[in-house]
Amino acid sequence: MTGHEQWMHLALREAVRALDEDEVPVGAVVVHRGKIIGKGYNQMERLQDPTAHAEMIAITAAATHLQSRRLEDCTLYVTLEPCPMCAGAIVLARIPTLVFGAYDPKAGACGTLFSIPEDPRLNHRVHVVPGVCDAESESLLRSFFGRIRSIPPEGKE
Repeated sequence: MTGHEQWMHLALREAVRALDEDEVPVGAVVVHRGKIIGKGYNQMERLQDPTAHAEMIAITAAATHLQSRRLEDCTLYVTLEPCPMCAGAIVLARIPTLVFGAYDPKAGACGTLFSIPEDPRLNHRVHVVPGVCDAESESLLRSFFGRIRSIPPEGKE
């Protein structure tokens, strides 16, 4: 197991927490000098907050831990390719490295639909490492969406 896989497995644990709470199973951890300083999982439904993505929660926790908005010596691990909002936050936080699991064909902004972290027009670029533990990430997502699709809408059985 590589170092990236080791950290991604911890992000996958966060994704399982989301799954257990009927949230889209995405998890994230921020690593600084070999230590997790921020972690999060999707909580949009529970908090009724469209910005409560795993990455946003993990970045906020890491910034609080370091007492700095700049996470210059950190790596973000997330189980699903970040969306445009999260990719923008990664750039603004000056995170040098992003490692993600599954590609997101519908909202991916780190190589699929857009390449925000590597856009040369921005004042910071992020090194992106895609596809780490992608099978495990995809399996959690398939499990969640398969379960959602098998539940009949309320009042219709």
